[in-house]
Amino acid sequence: MAVVLAMLVALAVDHRWGEPPVRLHPVVWIGNFLQRAGAWVQRYTRQQPGEPDYKAFWLGTLVWIAGSAMVSGVACGLERAVLWACSGVFTFWAMGMAPLMASLLAGLLLGLLLKPLLAWALLRSEVQAVEQALSGPGGSLAAGRERLRWLVSRDVTQLTEAQVRESAIETLAENLNDSVVAPLFWFVMLGLPGAALYRFANTADAMWGYRGVYQGRNWEWTGKWAAHADDVLSWVPARLTAAMLVAASWLERGGTQAVPGVPVPVSDRWTVPGFLGCLRQEARRTASPNSGWPMAAMALALGVCLHKPGVYALNGAGRAPQASDMVQAVNLASKALLALVSIALAALVLIAFFAMIGVAT
Repeated sequence: MAVVLAMLVALAVDHRWGEPPVRLHPVVWIGNFLQRAGAWVQRYTRQQPGEPDYKAFWLGTLVWIAGSAMVSGVACGLERAVLWACSGVFTFWAMGMAPLMASLLAGLLLGLLLKPLLAWALLRSEVQAVEQALSGPGGSLAAGRERLRWLVSRDVTQLTEAQVRESAIETLAENLNDSVVAPLFWFVMLGLPGAALYRFANTADAMWGYRGVYQGRNWEWTGKWAAHADDVLSWVPARLTAAMLVAASWLERGGTQAVPGVPVPVSDRWTVPGFLGCLRQEARRTASPNSGWPMAAMALALGVCLHKPGVYALNGAGRAPQASDMVQAVNLASKALLALVSIALAALVLIAFFAMIGVAT
């Protein structure tokens, strides 16, 4: 019960107040640690690409393990302290209602601790800001490119208007998993330490997991463990995110049937086996084993093509994204998250119901 309630509290706080101050943000602390540790490992890294560098690999791996142990250990200590304190207080004061009341208070406190590990409100506002800079009053392609720079690490100087929207939609879909669904998934599986471990792994992949040279430093071997660890931890959540996006799209469109051979959104292509095959085929076009799933689901649901020039094209038969597709993408992501909240709320009601029955008997 505490786990489900904590998820709802974290999402409610995120919706109402957004991110905590930078100086108090644990993900910022993680990033600062990885930046300093990465700079130290780079001192012992061969900067010539193409040559195996086992020393850099093992140094990067050991630093990753040490950092993840510290983050998980702190989260575990906080979680145990919350559960111990809540149980002790209500055992003393509430007697017969102690388990229920302890779960309620623990859920509230754990939700406050979980909130900094997810960031839906920030992601949504940043994607909306790209479209506002691109097509809003006084907007321009140059302004849209500059705003997109806040979201992506790629070079944006030569992107067209359609490519700016493609990049923003891709970021929305990928980070719906990385910043929301995956932390919640690992919180359910392993508690607060699981969510903290995932955020450490995902941040390490974002900062170290480059193939080859990035910003003058060779990360090919230094970040190899970080990249593969994130792949493992994101495997299930990425597919869960894709499933929720498709379900949200299909429910919105009423599950209508498509005319064979006509390129339309995946939600209009319903038979289940046909859809799964289509999604799997599109998701495999990316080099990442995970990011392609939510991005392909979003591309197919919107009926647009999302591509990275010279790398991949998801739903190649789709059209170029328009301003309305940016709005629809945010709506689909919001509805997918709403479905997750609804499931959690239903679980909370059932848990509370059976708990009340247990107390009464």
